[in-house]
Parts: sequence; structure tokens; C-alpha cells
Amino acid sequence: MIKTTLEQWRMFKAVVDHGGFNQAAVIIHKSQSTIHHAVHKLEEVLGVSLLTTEGRKTVLTEAGELMLRRANYLLEEAAKLEAIAGTLGSGIETKINIAVDAAFPHEELYKVLDTVSAQYPLLRIELIETILSGTNELVAQGQAQIGLSAFPMPNGLNEEICQINFIAVAHPEHSLHSTGRKLKYEDLKSHRQIVIRDSAINTNTDSGWLGAEQRWTVSHLRTSIDLVSKGFGFAWLPEPSIRPLLEEGLLRPLNLELGLKRSARFFLNFNDADKLGPAARSFIGELRYQTQHIVVSDS
Repeated sequence: MIKTTLEQWRMFKAVVDHGGFNQAAVIIHKSQSTIHHAVHKLEEVLGVSLLTTEGRKTVLTEAGELMLRRANYLLEEAAKLEAIAGTLGSGIETKINIAVDAAFPHEELYKVLDTVSAQYPLLRIELIETILSGTNELVAQGQAQIGLSAFPMPNGLNEEICQINFIAVAHPEHSLHSTGRKLKYEDLKSHRQIVIRDSAINTNTDSGWLGAEQRWTVSHLRTSIDLVSKGFGFAWLPEPSIRPLLEEGLLRPLNLELGLKRSARFFLNFNDADKLGPAARSFIGELRYQTQHIVVSDS
């Protein structure tokens, strides 16, 4: 059975934080005698001295220092419990599941997540990374409240949020760069293409040119980028994800006559807008703001 109360610990902490019983009484609007009684009761129940007097100052004992650290944690957790209760009472959700296509521009996404987390510090966000139609499958099944996908939902609850380029690239020393002429798709057929597998279970969507005689299929965008940058093949990769590698010269665009770049639209998808809580709506609003500058570039 617990013999102490949160109020006793709060008064003990106030004495320490504000330098004495008189100062604590003014700050927390309690009488000095009430605070004295609460701290004395704590010491009596615990069987240890928490505070001692040195001259005119009230200071912690060694045991008091240890108990204060524990008390701080206890009071913080109590405050969190009250905040969660307030959140539930006001209809603010405590968790959001967001399914995101791996090709979606991540720098902008991270900024959105950071802003929303600052607005709702008790919100837990689960980011589920997908490929191709995997995002929409999770949204349709109710496993994610929000989806960022390269495909619209069949229910029509979609909003185009941005467009990005996919660029045909290979390692600078790949033999496709040594022809000395513009490349045609026929030139690509005899070279290994790195493609990414659709993460959906119930559907399977192909995207882009898949004409190479030899293909390596991987499950993650990062694996595809790694393989191409190490010279194992070529691929069309999302420009925001490979921009640093292009700038460092670790990847080089193919000299294609046609089809070097292809643009992809990304959609903000959800099942029922009326079921989205304040935090989800804040995420959507911040996402619109952070992605408004992302458009297809032909440069």
C-alpha cells in the first residue's frame, strides 16, 4: 500500500526548487505550516531525513537528493497522465499511423513530423514505409489513417500533394556511359536493371520501364540506390533521394535520347476525412505547406 501522496512530493519539490519553506508557500499558494507538515510526514513515513538546515538555508540531505530525482520522475509521469486524459477528453488522438511510399521526399516529411510532434508532444507517430501500391492497401485496410502514395485511392478521397522526377542513373564507370552517343531503350536491354518490388500483399503493381533482360528485384529503395551506386546496374530513382549522390558524382544520369526523366505525382490519401482528429489534420496542413515548392523540374 502506498503511504505517500503526490501532493506531499510536490510540496517537497517546491521547497527544494524555491529555496525554502517560506518561498515555496508563496509560489504554490499553501501556508508554510501546511508545507512543513507535508514534508515532515514524508520523512516520518519514509524513515529518512530529506532536508536539513545550514545557517538560514534549507538544503537536501544525501537521501533527499536521491528521493528528489525519483520524485521528479514521479511528478513528470503524473503530469503526463493528466495531459493524456485532457487529450482524450478533447478528442485529440494519441497515435497516428502514416503509410509513406519510400520515394516520397523525406526531408520535407521529417520537417512535418517534427512540427506536428512539437504541437502534440504526447502524440505517437508510426511511420510505415511502403513501395508502390502498398500505401493504399494499408489505408484501405484501416492500418494507416493517412497515406502518401504515387497512386490515387479508388474511393476518390485523394489530394495531389506534389510531383517529383525519377531519373535514369548508373555508376559513373558503368559501361552505359562509355558509348559516346545518345542511348536508346534497346541499349538498356542487355544491362542489369534494379527494380523495387511492390510492398502490397493483395495487389502487385509494376511501374516504369521494365525491359531489361536481367533484373534484380529488391524490397527497399535504399537497397536499390546502394546497388546502383556500387555499379551493379541501372535504375530510375527518385531525384530527391539521390540528389546528394548526384552532386558527389557517385551517380550519373544516363545519356538517354528519350525517357531520362519521368515524373510521378504523389497523393495524400485517406478513407474518411470526418474521422481524422486534430493531430492528423495538423499533419495534413503542415504537409501542404512543406511540399508546395516541390514541382517537376526539367532542368
